[in-house]
Amino acid sequence: MEKMKPVLRHIANLWTLVQHPSRTHEWTLSEKLDAIQEAGFDGVCWAPSEELWEAARNRGLIFLGGMASGRVLEFPSLLHDLKRYGAHHVNVQLGADDVLTPEALELTLALMGEARTLGLTPAIETHRGTCTETPEKLYALADAFAHATGSLLPISWDFSHFAVVKHLTPAHFVERLLRRPDLIQHAQQFHLRPFNGHHVQVPLTGADRKQTQEFKDWLPFAEAILQCWLDGNRQSGQDILVCPELGPVEGGYALSTFPDSWEDAKLLRQEIDGVWQRLIA
Repeated sequence: MEKMKPVLRHIANLWTLVQHPSRTHEWTLSEKLDAIQEAGFDGVCWAPSEELWEAARNRGLIFLGGMASGRVLEFPSLLHDLKRYGAHHVNVQLGADDVLTPEALELTLALMGEARTLGLTPAIETHRGTCTETPEKLYALADAFAHATGSLLPISWDFSHFAVVKHLTPAHFVERLLRRPDLIQHAQQFHLRPFNGHHVQVPLTGADRKQTQEFKDWLPFAEAILQCWLDGNRQSGQDILVCPELGPVEGGYALSTFPDSWEDAKLLRQEIDGVWQRLIA
């Protein structure tokens, strides 16, 4: 049987376009999706809605669903809405920061069981304020999940949170953050947001639109992530869903002095694609 190369799908998050281009003149959903399509993205991530599903489908965009919950009783309705409105892959922020491994495992097993009946593929995001807010909590959950099911935990990787929690310098990103290649290679969702050990998001460009030193320091880590994933998937035919997860000023990820989040997100997509094309060749 001929083996197929994997495919990178660039996914934009509507979060990046909150209050864009300004609070008083925010783009409509149609304007945002037009811009996403024109920038070369393959899909969009957000909470499910009929309006978003139809608009994305009309533009040929993949819909990657998002949900956040720590209540088992909420899972059926949340997952049914995601299925109803065209999601297959789902990014999940699970539980709260005070949830320990036994409860986190119960939540994960319930979530995966409900999703399986609907044909959905959820992945647990690594995120502050959730049950995976530190590497130790994530790995404990992953090991417990493997023991309970015999399978690897599907993860949506956002390494920025772990880097800040551990106060890492760029020289230690690979050593400290890519410790579980088995879990990285099993994953399909990656939130690649440039960061350093002090800031969960750094600007990509300065006032002169040239790339910042912080972004240049982060780029080798992005290449190491993709290389690690390819080491286990080079002939898998798998999709890898990569989101240049840049937040806007609203919410505090970007500061008021940062460049435009959407313009930086487009640049980040281009840079990630360039790294991917070089590695896949």
